[in-house]
Amino acid sequence: MTAAENVCYTLINVPMDSEPPSEISLKNDLEKGDVKLKTEALKKVIIMILNGEKLPGLLMTIIRFVLPLQDHTIKKLLLVFWEIVPKTTPDGRLLQEMILVCDAYRKDLQHPNEFIRGSTLRFLCKLKEAELLEPLMPAIRACLEHRHSYVRRNAVLAIYTIYRNFEHLIPDAPELIHDFLVNEKDASCKRNAFMMLIHADQDRALDYLSTCIDQVQTFGDILQLVIVELIYKVCHANPSERARFIRCIYNLLQSSSPAVKYEAAGTLVTLSSAPTAIKAAAQCYIDLIIKESDNNVKLIVLDRLIELKEHPSHERVLQDLVMDILRVLSTPDLEVRKKTLQLALDLVSSRNVEELVIVLKKEVIKTNNVTEHEDTDKYRQLLVRTLHSCSVRFPDMAANVIPVLMEFLSDNNEAAAADVLEFVREAIQRFDNLRPLIVEKMLEVFHAIKSVKIYRGALWILGEYCSTKEDIQSVMTEVRRSLGEIPIVESEIKKEAGELKPEEEVSVGPAQKLVTEMGTYATQSALSSSRPAKKEEDRPPLRGFLLDGDFFVAASLATTLTKIALRYVSLVQEKKKQNSFNAEAMLLMATILHLGKSSLPKKPITDDDVDRISLCLKVLSECSPLMNDIFNKECRQSLSHMLSAKLEEEKLSQKKESEKRNVTIQPDDPISFMQLTAKNETSSKEDQFQLSLLAAMGNTQRKEAADPLASKLNKVTQLTGFSDPVYAEAYVHVNQYDIVLDVLVVNQTSDTLQNCTLELATLGDLKLVEKPSPLTLAPHDFANIKANVKVASTENGIIFGNVVYDVSGAASDRNCVVLSDIHIDIMDYIQPASCTDAEFRQMWAEFEWENKVTVNTNIIDLNEYLQHILKSTNMKCLTPEKALSGYCGFMAANLYARSIFGEDALANVSIEKPIHLGPEAPVTGHIRIRAKSQGMALSLGDKINLSQKKTSL
Repeated sequence: MTAAENVCYTLINVPMDSEPPSEISLKNDLEKGDVKLKTEALKKVIIMILNGEKLPGLLMTIIRFVLPLQDHTIKKLLLVFWEIVPKTTPDGRLLQEMILVCDAYRKDLQHPNEFIRGSTLRFLCKLKEAELLEPLMPAIRACLEHRHSYVRRNAVLAIYTIYRNFEHLIPDAPELIHDFLVNEKDASCKRNAFMMLIHADQDRALDYLSTCIDQVQTFGDILQLVIVELIYKVCHANPSERARFIRCIYNLLQSSSPAVKYEAAGTLVTLSSAPTAIKAAAQCYIDLIIKESDNNVKLIVLDRLIELKEHPSHERVLQDLVMDILRVLSTPDLEVRKKTLQLALDLVSSRNVEELVIVLKKEVIKTNNVTEHEDTDKYRQLLVRTLHSCSVRFPDMAANVIPVLMEFLSDNNEAAAADVLEFVREAIQRFDNLRPLIVEKMLEVFHAIKSVKIYRGALWILGEYCSTKEDIQSVMTEVRRSLGEIPIVESEIKKEAGELKPEEEVSVGPAQKLVTEMGTYATQSALSSSRPAKKEEDRPPLRGFLLDGDFFVAASLATTLTKIALRYVSLVQEKKKQNSFNAEAMLLMATILHLGKSSLPKKPITDDDVDRISLCLKVLSECSPLMNDIFNKECRQSLSHMLSAKLEEEKLSQKKESEKRNVTIQPDDPISFMQLTAKNETSSKEDQFQLSLLAAMGNTQRKEAADPLASKLNKVTQLTGFSDPVYAEAYVHVNQYDIVLDVLVVNQTSDTLQNCTLELATLGDLKLVEKPSPLTLAPHDFANIKANVKVASTENGIIFGNVVYDVSGAASDRNCVVLSDIHIDIMDYIQPASCTDAEFRQMWAEFEWENKVTVNTNIIDLNEYLQHILKSTNMKCLTPEKALSGYCGFMAANLYARSIFGEDALANVSIEKPIHLGPEAPVTGHIRIRAKSQGMALSLGDKINLSQKKTSL
C-alpha cells in the first residue's frame, strides 16, 4: 500500500494538562465552587458530553446549584449544555427534571435584561421537544412586543421554527407575524418576519409586499434581499405574476446595496428576456464592477456578463454597451483587464469598432507614462493583441492602429515589442495599401530598436517588403548607420588604440591585447575599465549586437541585404549602379565575417552563421534567376501559407464556439416541466435560481442542468457495506471553491439510534466548514446529512470519517462504523485553456516542479493515445492539428490547462510507436508535467497514470 492509501484514524480529545476530571470532582466544583470554578466545571462537562461521555448524575446538581445563578457567562453556557444534554429516558419519554428547566427558561423569557431574553429565544429555536415548548408559548408571544429589537427579532425566529416543527403549538403564527410586520419599524425584525411569511404563508407575504411595493427602495438591504427572493419564487412558480412585480425589481437595481443590485440583476435576467431588461441588468453589473473595490467581486460579476453574452439575442444588446464595459479597464488588476478586453473583443461590431480602437490607443499611450510595474508590460501586451485582433477583423482600422503601435518596437519590454512585430508582419502581408506606410514607419524607428530579437524581425520585414528604389536605398543607409564605420575590425582596433593613448605608460601594443579573450582588463585601474563601458554605450545598435557575439542577427542581415540587392538589380538598369550596390552589400557581409573570425567579439561566430553569410555572398556574386525566385518569392509564399493556416484555425475554433452557443434541442429530448418537479427534489439537490439563470443566459453547457439525475449517479460514493448496522452513501457535489457532501444515512437495525453523528476529517488542502449536527433515527429510518468542505488549491484530497451512535435502551458505549474514504478528483477543478507558444515556453522555463510520467498503455495508435490523455486530464492541445496530422512513428505535443484557482499546468507529450516490435505494439514514451505547485504536478501525474492503465480497446 502507498502512503496515501494507508490512512491512520485518530480520535483527538481536547488537550488538557491533567487527567480528564472525574464525575465526583465535577459535582463538587458545581456544588461548592465560586462562580469562576462553576464556569470552568460547566465547560468541562460540555466538552465531555460532546466527546460521548454520559454524565446522568450531574443533571440534578446543575439544576440545583447552577441554574439559579444570574451570571451571564453561566447562563450562556447553560444554553449550550441544555442543547446537547440527553433530555429523554431510554424509552424516549421526557425526563422529569426537564420540567424544572422549563420553568427556569420561562423566567428568563421575562428577564429585564434583553440579552438574556434574546439568547434564550435563540436557544428555543434548537429545541425539538414539544412538551418543553408548550408552557413557554405565552412568554414567547409576549416577547414580540418587547421594546428592544434584539428580543423581537429572535422572538420571530423562535415562533417560525416552532411553527415549522410543531404547528399545533401556535396555529395562528402567520397571522400573528403579519400583524407584527405591519407595525414593525426595525429592519432586522422586518426581515426575519418577512422571511417567515415567505416560507410559512406566501400569500400573506405577497399581500404585505403589494401594500408597500412603492416603498421597497426605502427598506434596508437585508429586507430588500428577501423581497428579491420572494419575487423570484413567485414569478418562477406563477409566470402570470411577472408583470405585477417586475417594476419592483427594476427599482431595486437602483438600490444602494451592491448585494441587492447583484441579486436583482440576476433575477431580472431570469424573469424577462426583453432587450430593455437585459440592458438594465448588464448596466447594473457594469456599475458594480466599477464601484466595487474587491477584485473577487469584479471577477464574479464579469463572469455573469460573459455568461449573458453567450445568449445570441442578448449579445446584440450588450454590443451597445461595449464602451461602458471598457470603463472597467481603470481597474489595476490584470485578470480583470484580461477578461474585460476579451469580452469587449467578442462584442465588437462594425458600429463601435472605431470607438473601441480610440479607447485602446489611449490605454496603450497611458502605459507609456506609467512608472514601470510588473503588470504594466503584460497589460501593454494584452492591448497590443486586442488591437491586432481588431485590425484583422476590421481592416479599415489598421491604418489608425499601426503608427501608434510601431512606436513600441523600440520599447525595452521585448514581449510587447514582439507582439507588435507579429502584428506588423501580418498587416504588411494582408493589406497591400498599407505597405508604404509601414515601411516608412519601420525605417523611422529602426535605429531606436534595442532588442536583438526585434531587430532581426524588423530586418526581415524591411528586406521582404521594400519594393521601390528609394526604400531600398533607405534600408541600406539605415543598415550602414546601424553598423557604424567599416571595416569593423580595423576601426575597433583603432578606437581601442585611440582611447588608450592618453593613459599613462600604456603603449599601442598592449592596447590590442586588452580586447582578446584573455580578459586582461582585470589588471587595469577603475578609470581605465570605465572607459570601455562608456565606449560601448556610444556604439550603434547592430555593431553592439555583433561585438556581444550575437551573429544570428548577422545571418538575418545577410539574407536581407541579398533580397534588396537582387531586387535593386531588377529595378535599376544601369550596370554601374547595380554593381556598386551589390559590392556594398558584399562588403558589409565580408566585414562581418572578418569580425566573426577575429578575437574582438565576446563569442566567436558559429559555423552555421558563417555558412549562411557565405551562401549569400555566393548568391550575390552569381545572381542566378533561380536564387532570385527563392529569395524574393518563396519566402513570402511561406509566410502567406502560415498566415492562412493560422486564420483557418481561428475560424474553425470560432465556428466550434458558435456551435456550442446555439442551443439545440433534439426532437426526442424530454421536456422538463418545473411545475411537475417534486418539491424536495428542487430544493435540496440543486440551486434552482442558478439553473434558471443559466437557462435564461442560454448557457446549457452544464451537463447537470440538462440531465441532473444521470450526472448525480456518477458522483455517488458508497461509504459503508450493506451488512453494516448503518448504511451510508454520499453524493459529492463540487462547486467552484467548496464541496457539498450530501450523505444518506440508513438505520438497518430494529433499534432507535440516538445521537447518530457523522464525524468527518480531511487530508490535503481541504477544510471542514462545520460539524454536522447529531440526529435520532427510528428503526429502518433514513436521513440526509449535509456537510460543506472548503477547497483551497488544486490537489487530490481525501475525506474520511465514521458514523457514531447510541442504541436506545442499551447500556454499552457508543457504537462506531468506519466509512470508506472519499477521493476528491482533481479534474473537477481543471479546465482547458489556451496560451501562445511564447507564453508556454516562458512558463515552462519558470515552473520549478516537474513530474515525468512514463507511458504505460495498451493503446497502439499515437493520435488515439493523445486524444485519450486530453479527455482524461481536461487539458487542451496547443499544437495545431495540421502539425499532428500524418504518420511518422513519433509525436510531440504541448498541452495546457488552468485550475479555477488560477494555477497553470503544462504538459509535453513525447511518444513514439516502436515499429521493430510489430504493428500491435503499444505506444511508448514520456509525458513531462510542469506546474508552479508540487501538488498540481503530482496530482496530474497520478491522474494520467490511473487513466492510461484503465483504457480498454
